[in-house]
Amino acid sequence: MTKPANDDEARVKIREMIQDIRVAMFVTRTEEGHLRSRPMYVAAIEDDTAWMFTTAGEPKQQQVAEDDEVLLGFSDPRGQNYVSARGKARNVRDVGKQKALWSEGMRTWFPAGPEAPDCALIAVRIEGAEYWDSVSSTLLHAYGYVKAVTTGQQPDGGENAKVKFA
Repeated sequence: MTKPANDDEARVKIREMIQDIRVAMFVTRTEEGHLRSRPMYVAAIEDDTAWMFTTAGEPKQQQVAEDDEVLLGFSDPRGQNYVSARGKARNVRDVGKQKALWSEGMRTWFPAGPEAPDCALIAVRIEGAEYWDSVSSTLLHAYGYVKAVTTGQQPDGGENAKVKFA
């Protein structure tokens, strides 16, 4: 995709960048006010909402209940694409939705399946994001070196933009 001309195109670009990334760093705030990050499996992204399975009663659920502002960090190092998405999180216990999002690989964490009493979801409604769509780091480094030596200037590191969703 070429550089977005407007926010609507940028939102489409971000959706495309994160659609196939299955693990995101999920950042919450603890009761002490510290930031806490952990990797979370992203079961799906639907209508600008990221859905993640979690074990009911875990500290992250309490953190979401106390402060719903969270951050998701998506990374695709092979494609040199990175997205930081902020949003509002909520705890969800909906067996129908859990069944709809279920994949057999989830059985590792939930042996009893999507109906297990300890199986729950966290939904994050994305409100804004920033992305970095970079060229290959090897090419950038080689080009950057030549440009720095010949012109004294840094290379363009790729595309970066901040976009509002809601």
